[in-house]
Amino acid sequence: MLSAEGVRRARHHGESLPEAGYVLTGPDRRHVETAIAMGYAVDEMVPWPSGYLTGVVEHHDQWRWERPFERYADLLESSRSLRGVAQTHLAHWLRAVGRVDRGGMALVVSSGGSIEPVLVAAAPDGDHAGWGPALQHLQGATLNFDGDTCVSVTIRR
Repeated sequence: MLSAEGVRRARHHGESLPEAGYVLTGPDRRHVETAIAMGYAVDEMVPWPSGYLTGVVEHHDQWRWERPFERYADLLESSRSLRGVAQTHLAHWLRAVGRVDRGGMALVVSSGGSIEPVLVAAAPDGDHAGWGPALQHLQGATLNFDGDTCVSVTIRR
């Protein structure tokens, strides 16, 4: 459950974002609560798998890593299970993008540990070092696509 402060922050953050043509959330109640507090109706909630995998990525590891996006790039190469999770999420993201008009926005609300590896999977040749630290609450990224190909990633803090 979001706290009153979390609702206030989500509401404030949502005021700076454009209208979304499609809103997709992860399976946690707080994902849906965040989207609603931001001012968006949720179009779909998906029970996707966690990005935390025992022996690969433990809960909140990404916040302890000095270069989390580079670390995820390495892990995506070496871990079939993490690669599978990231591809599952990415397929949902692409489906959401496919539901908006050209130039429109799809909004995905998820959690840390699930967002970072998908960003790397979406842009395997991206500037992972330049993306900085792991994402915190109400942080994310803007991805631009040409069909199913991610052509740019801008980290939003």
